[in-house]
Amino acid sequence: MTLRTRLTLVYGGLFLAAGVVLLATTYALFNQQLTSGGSGLSTHREGSATTPPPVEGEPPATTASFEDKERQRLNDAAATTLLTQGGIALGAVVAAAGGLGWLVAGRVLAPLRRVTDTAARIAAAPAADRGLHERIALTGRDDEVKDLADTFDTMLERLDRSFDGQRRFVANASHELRTPLTLGRALVEMAMHRATASDDVKQVGAQLLDINARHERLISGLLLLAGAENHVPEAAPVDLADVVTHVIARSAEEARGAGITVHTEPGHAPTTGDPQLLESMVKNLVANGIRHNTADPDGLVRVVSRAHGNRVDVEVSNTGPEVPAYEIPSLFEPFRRLGTERLVTAKGSGLGLSIVRAIAHAHHGTVTARPNPTGGLTVTVTLPGEGHPRGPTY
Repeated sequence: MTLRTRLTLVYGGLFLAAGVVLLATTYALFNQQLTSGGSGLSTHREGSATTPPPVEGEPPATTASFEDKERQRLNDAAATTLLTQGGIALGAVVAAAGGLGWLVAGRVLAPLRRVTDTAARIAAAPAADRGLHERIALTGRDDEVKDLADTFDTMLERLDRSFDGQRRFVANASHELRTPLTLGRALVEMAMHRATASDDVKQVGAQLLDINARHERLISGLLLLAGAENHVPEAAPVDLADVVTHVIARSAEEARGAGITVHTEPGHAPTTGDPQLLESMVKNLVANGIRHNTADPDGLVRVVSRAHGNRVDVEVSNTGPEVPAYEIPSLFEPFRRLGTERLVTAKGSGLGLSIVRAIAHAHHGTVTARPNPTGGLTVTVTLPGEGHPRGPTY
């Protein structure tokens, strides 16, 4: 029941209660006046007989008893008429009061509806930082509703400035962090490829290139994570089966090097989103399944895409060490790895599942994970199917 409906019921209920009290009071006073004999009603008319003609078989009635009966009949008729017509009038007044209350409540709550509509448009924006430029800008007298609207505008302004600062920081970080790493990699490669370079220099150079490559992956992951959490740049029809096939083909060399067998079931799974972000999401899932796997030849990664109803899924499961169920939520936090925490020699950057979750949320989807009975993890990403409503999931 909406607030407008509740206010209307309150208005109508108050009018009904007041009308019932008024009608009851009027009836009580009227009845008291009638019973006290002060009504002025009389059955005696000039020129009429004081005694009605006798009825055969009945004793003759006296004048007093006849007048009492006639007065009582008139009193009852007057009271009944008062209650009937008063009740009808009361019903009409209550109905009118309800309609007037509905109109008044709608006018009073109109500013709140404006606040709600603005908040809904901002929440339905394709990105967290889109739509923050909107303001309610409520005009009129200073009251509680205008104070609420002004406070909401102040909050939007601060959020807009915060997101704008974040965008500038990401752009500056992209330039300031990538440039020295690129320059450092070029200098190391030049030193390694000199004719006079010794084996020690080449060995140290290879180690430095590995560290440099890890830092580049870390920066790329951070920038991708920041971008994925903000918005979907270009939404287009995408079949996750094609994405899975493409990612598996590109990951085949890494899987062979790790001795992992990759089994795919690319079922038809049409959705709408940014192709590059969806590719990065599946790539991170597959890379996570390959890197965090068993060291024996029985290592397996299974990748499945499918559609069910108005949703599509990408499911990646792998063999590997046993994963406690209570550890799963922390694996989606940045820089969290099972067992290794923040070791420099750990596999990956610790951002894989965080990026997966950010991309899924940006596409109005969800991510779930569960431990496998024999070890390893099964991660399932669920997204809206193509052509179906996409609502916020936060």
